[in-house]
Amino acid sequence: MLTKVYGSAVFGVDATTITVEVNVDKGIGYHLVGLPDNAIRESNFRIAASLQNNGYKIPGKKLILNMSPADMRKEGSAYDLTLAMGILVATGQIEEKHPLAQYIIMGELSLDGSLQPIRGALPISINAKKEGFKGFILPKQNAKEAAIVEGIEVFGAESIEEVIRFFDQGVPMEPTIVDMEAEFYEHLENPEFDFADVKGQESIKRCMEIAAAGGHNIILIGPPGSGKTMLAKRLPSILPPLSLSEALETTKIHSVAGRTLEKGGVMTSRPFRSPHHTISDVALVGGGQYPQPGEISLAHNGVLFLDELPEFKRSVLEVMRQPLEDRDVTISRAKFTVTYPSSFMLVASMNPSPGGYFNDPDAPVTSSPLEMQRYLSKISGPLLDRIDIHIEVTPVPFDKLSDERKGEASIVIRERVTNARKLQTERFTTYDSIHYNAQMGVKQIRKYCKLDVASLDLLKTAMERLNLSARAYDRILKVARTIADLETSEAITGNHISEAIQYRSLDRDGWFG
Repeated sequence: MLTKVYGSAVFGVDATTITVEVNVDKGIGYHLVGLPDNAIRESNFRIAASLQNNGYKIPGKKLILNMSPADMRKEGSAYDLTLAMGILVATGQIEEKHPLAQYIIMGELSLDGSLQPIRGALPISINAKKEGFKGFILPKQNAKEAAIVEGIEVFGAESIEEVIRFFDQGVPMEPTIVDMEAEFYEHLENPEFDFADVKGQESIKRCMEIAAAGGHNIILIGPPGSGKTMLAKRLPSILPPLSLSEALETTKIHSVAGRTLEKGGVMTSRPFRSPHHTISDVALVGGGQYPQPGEISLAHNGVLFLDELPEFKRSVLEVMRQPLEDRDVTISRAKFTVTYPSSFMLVASMNPSPGGYFNDPDAPVTSSPLEMQRYLSKISGPLLDRIDIHIEVTPVPFDKLSDERKGEASIVIRERVTNARKLQTERFTTYDSIHYNAQMGVKQIRKYCKLDVASLDLLKTAMERLNLSARAYDRILKVARTIADLETSEAITGNHISEAIQYRSLDRDGWFG
């Protein structure tokens, strides 16, 4: 007897339906074909034990199980439940009160028959709906995530026994229903990290607001204990709320990486990723023998924070250059290529010198000019060229630290940022790949960042007196455009230019080159 049951494989952030064909013949043997990896080959031991512990068995007959398309590599333990249900139906141990072919069935089996969570539940659910399946049966831990997709019934099961009763006896299973709006807005008004907790640092808060409003990459330079990390952690709280499409796209990436379980369902807040400086280039951009998304993709639609930037290996920093420009990363292998989105805001921090203190006569540790040069040379010009805003962070004085008054709340700042982003969305409606000021190319800068004579003279004077590099010119115009948007000003004025000039610390003499 031949039976077909359906599972799914995830490549990149998209899923492909896998047809598992189970054929029972005379003789003895268990033959699993269709390019399974070791985890799938071992499944017969898990299946045999779980069936035996629930009153069923793998009969002593010749079983041929084919995973189609046979030339596509399958990996992971999520096919245990798919294979087990195919065996039970093909060997006549259970009936089909519900047609098996109408459901995608996925799950890893424990030896007692309980189900363990899988990766990629959301992209599998999206693909199942697209291909017209009636339902998706999977472990209960993943059900909330898969139920985000409307138009398909999602059944979360705790054990294979529940799934068997559903098909064999028609015992109904409770579908998982998610209230998307309630999920989406629950955490919106109460960010975990709030700018109201930051004492002093008003100029830096202003700088972070500008960076958030225009999507600008930013680097914070300051001595230890000046608040760089504290400020960076609060940046996601002032970014505009995720749109529904952004939330689904972000959740898909985290689902593929198996990181959505602690969140329960859809990701409602922008991701904040802060990898340690010992990270490898593969872990940062993604890859591996079986490619997985890296930190830059997990930070998609959110913030990637690199603390102590010069401590990262230079090769690691250099692989970020292309994703920062293209907003996605393509990983190629001999037999396939996957592309992961990686549109993120880069926030970096660094001490101004190896000892942490620069040009401070009272500093406990000083560094020689040679040590300074070696330290700063770890950051390449091309990478620095992709960072629009450089700001020096100074330690907070005692009277500010001891002040009991709260600062401006993140929700208030976010409202201004969101309004500025709306202006930019309207401005770039005709461009598919440009949504905010940081993404502007030379053509858009010339069109939307026109200066009057006085502002042009001010910029020229500043570039000559401060010895700003040529690459600073476009960056200053982009940032000035964002400052103008925050003030809902159509024109860029001298005030906007003068403020933008302040945010180019590393282009001045005494830092690089």
